[in-house]
Amino acid sequence: MTVETGILVGGTPGKTEGSEGSSKKGGRGSRPSRTIEQNVLDALVYRGIISQADVLVAVDDSKASNLDLETLLLDRYRVPKQALGSALSDFYQCPYLPYDERTVIDADLLKTLNLDYLKKNLWLPIARRGALIDVLTSDPHDLDKGWDVRRSFPGVTIRYAVGLRRDIEQFLHLARGQGTSGSIGAILGELINEIHLEPVSDSVSGAIDENDSAIVRLTNQVIAEADRLGASDIHIEPYEDRKDTAVRLRIDGTCFTYTGIPAAYRRAVVSRIKIMANLDIAERRKPQDGKIRYRLAKDREIELRVATLPTSGQDEDVVLRLLTAKQPMPLEAMDFHHDTVQAIQAMAEKPYGMILCVGPTGSGKTTTLHAILKQINTDERKIWTAEDPIEITQDGLRQVQVHPKIGLTFATAMRAFLRADPDVIMIGEMRDKETADIAIEASLTGHLLLSTLHTNSAVETVTRLLDLGCDSFNFADAMLGVLAQRLCKRICAQCKEAYHPTRQEYDELVQGYGPQYWPTLGIEYCADWSLYRGRGCEVCNRTGFKGRVPLHELLLPSEGIKQLIQTRSRTVEMLILAMKEGMVTLVQDGIRKALQGFTTYRQVRAVAMK
Repeated sequence: MTVETGILVGGTPGKTEGSEGSSKKGGRGSRPSRTIEQNVLDALVYRGIISQADVLVAVDDSKASNLDLETLLLDRYRVPKQALGSALSDFYQCPYLPYDERTVIDADLLKTLNLDYLKKNLWLPIARRGALIDVLTSDPHDLDKGWDVRRSFPGVTIRYAVGLRRDIEQFLHLARGQGTSGSIGAILGELINEIHLEPVSDSVSGAIDENDSAIVRLTNQVIAEADRLGASDIHIEPYEDRKDTAVRLRIDGTCFTYTGIPAAYRRAVVSRIKIMANLDIAERRKPQDGKIRYRLAKDREIELRVATLPTSGQDEDVVLRLLTAKQPMPLEAMDFHHDTVQAIQAMAEKPYGMILCVGPTGSGKTTTLHAILKQINTDERKIWTAEDPIEITQDGLRQVQVHPKIGLTFATAMRAFLRADPDVIMIGEMRDKETADIAIEASLTGHLLLSTLHTNSAVETVTRLLDLGCDSFNFADAMLGVLAQRLCKRICAQCKEAYHPTRQEYDELVQGYGPQYWPTLGIEYCADWSLYRGRGCEVCNRTGFKGRVPLHELLLPSEGIKQLIQTRSRTVEMLILAMKEGMVTLVQDGIRKALQGFTTYRQVRAVAMK
């Protein structure tokens, strides 16, 4: 197979990218043809990504149509970008860097460079780490590009990464956007410039304070970017010794470092957030809590819950939770098993009793309770809720924001609700014995009560409430059901693929589900049995996961369970009886959803296994 250099990596089809320039520059950059593409395409054929016949046709089409081979392989022959990038990485012996919109390109590196020139030559500086600069290029072996890079950044070490033409063009488009005055990259570049003008001795606060326009714009842009990327939390983490302050985002339950802020401005950024949340900027010795109402656009507003904590070096960490105002979800859209959703709907129609939704912070408990309320929210029912904060709003609900600082606690709100003719009461969280006792009393006196609790499983919820000092007989009579839940990473719908698992994977599923319960699923290991995984694509940032799927465990109070509650039996005895009566545990529900292609067993184990 004869393939000329430059076709794959972005040069003119049918022409060696550096050949003409080499003759004009004294022979620099000349290299034998057939080198890059032959190795890369052979690797793709060897891996079964594309057939040898398709390769030959693609090369001929590239020459005839004046299209670069990369575009043909990606668009016409559906070669995955990751596979092509991996082959390039193996050939050049350097990392493949795919496009990621979350990348913040160091604006300081682009000041002396023309973006049109970079687009024509397909290289781009990405980041500086001391005396090391990371450069993305379509061809790390191109000597002409190498000379241009070294002339642009003399006296530093260059570390190359290889990228596809379209990825580099997208990075350059991103760089243009980050070069605008309102972008994070441009603001950080502005701050870096001001650092060079400041005295070195002023290493903590710098000449800029929390009211400077650059700090205000930077803080606002971080919030806007976190919302755009679908983050649930923003973490501001200052460090000592002039190390950059890390800005980390949590997306789909996983944290990653988004960008860094110069150390000289760490206190200015923290103080700016505290001002927005109406906190005391002079108090850095103890934790503080507050809220920010932030308007993203004329018709869109989000609320952020702010927590500051003092850390080493007389610094403060800040964590902001994004509480986007959203409509309640219907129960049918929450991936319940059909038996579970029917049981929940039946419980919600009861005139009185207690429904508890339990799990760790951020597991979707409030979302589930609002979905239940949506099911029963009619003109015939008066529904009161006490929440902290109010994340979801519904017409027909009378929602109260608790304020512990002024004495409006959950218990106080509960007492007030009982004097306000309620049919249904929802309490954001049962944190203490007083609230739990009032809730049990309310559920026994003709009211349907819903609440959340932080416990690991449905059965452990019983033990937790009894340990708080609640009466076991009253609780057994009041309980309608306890729903435990977790959020597990969902396989990306765009790149989900079926595969035949090994026998070892099958055995792990059997052991995780329970060998005595596995036969009820009716699944045997055979050649045509498949599980699912995410291949990785641009939509999911090559992780294979996008979004989350809930796992559920519903404990219903049979006569046997009530008797165990009244006698304060051990948790393991309740669990054995509940499973014998048909309760599906969190792990079992996760395995069923892995078999259906929603998630993977590894993700289930990460959130549901003890």
